[in-house]
Amino acid sequence: MSIDEIFESAMVSKIFANREVLMPDYIPKELPHRESEIRRVASVLAPALRGERPSNLFIYGLTGTGKTAVIKRVMIKLVEAVSRNSSRVKPIYVNVKQRDTPYRVMVDLAESIGLRVPFTGLSTGEVYSRFTKKLSKMQGVYIIVLDEIDFLVKKHGDDLLYKLTRINEVIENAKVSLVGITNSVSFVEELDPRVKSSLGEEEIVFPPYNAEQLKDILETRAAKAFKPGVLDEDVIPLCAALAAREHGDARRALDLLRVSGEMADRLGDDRVTRRHVLMAREEIERDRVGEVVRTLPLHSKLVLASVTALTMGGRTYATTGEVNSYYRELVKKLGLESITLRRLSGILGELDMLGLISARVISKGRYGKTRIIELSSDPEAVIKALGDDIELAPVIGEIARNALGKRGSMR
Repeated sequence: MSIDEIFESAMVSKIFANREVLMPDYIPKELPHRESEIRRVASVLAPALRGERPSNLFIYGLTGTGKTAVIKRVMIKLVEAVSRNSSRVKPIYVNVKQRDTPYRVMVDLAESIGLRVPFTGLSTGEVYSRFTKKLSKMQGVYIIVLDEIDFLVKKHGDDLLYKLTRINEVIENAKVSLVGITNSVSFVEELDPRVKSSLGEEEIVFPPYNAEQLKDILETRAAKAFKPGVLDEDVIPLCAALAAREHGDARRALDLLRVSGEMADRLGDDRVTRRHVLMAREEIERDRVGEVVRTLPLHSKLVLASVTALTMGGRTYATTGEVNSYYRELVKKLGLESITLRRLSGILGELDMLGLISARVISKGRYGKTRIIELSSDPEAVIKALGDDIELAPVIGEIARNALGKRGSMR
């Protein structure tokens, strides 16, 4: 098809009635199987309508369990209640991971109350000071929601979080309540005890969805997202079953369903079938791997590159010693200082937790135990994402060429 034909065909979809309903940032009016969590969040925040400061709230659960959707839905209803009774309540939402640094988080908070600060040039402490001075002159209750808060603390420490948990001690008129959201169930235990005691006044754990619950969620969204009769009957159960295997991730289930429809649309098909779901799963996996790999620190990328190089072209696994040797070769080529074997072992554990590799200990009888490391992701997707790092491009290109050479010789 020519570009004009592609654009013309895209004007009217055979598949979608409202594709936006399946997007990650869409907040539905109904959230199946999260009614009790919605009521609990609402009950914690409700005192704000009386001018009282709600308890700080900590929400945690695995990815795709509805945490962000629930808090945003409650915030919408809270704003509606404020408009009816003239309360002075302002919810402020910040996705910490998207803002990346404590400074940018503070810039967002400052701008949310009408305080203009430069995008760069000040210290985080100075922005915080201006923010508290402005709040001291204001009235009302401010509910600050910090989504993916673990990202900020793990990368930059908990200094900003500690200050925010103590903010009511330094402001005069306004009142501030914090809501922290994290995907890490163990994150709360890792916090500084002073921060933990202040932030964790109320806690809510979101359990993962099971396959039947995911099916209900998908059916509710699909009724609005797709044109009548375009989904084969096994499409939604398959999307739900695949997502249920990955800790009940509703976001992944919705992505699978949406991309399945997009695949059918691009191919000019009239119906979404099982084939489109399997194609969508492959596409999403490539995208997920790329997103995770690009955010890794430099030496984590080098360790992953070593595992990838050792397990491509016929080999299925490598040992820790082999990974360490290959890693040191890469570091030497790049003129960098290498990390210790202990730190490398730690990185292997982190890559395992991210699902990029599989690292398991096996017994070799009287020869003791050894750790077997396998690549759990599409090697081509890993190499492509690693190659996007300019600093690594030379060695990644060499790994890719060697892998292609090995495949050619095997043929």
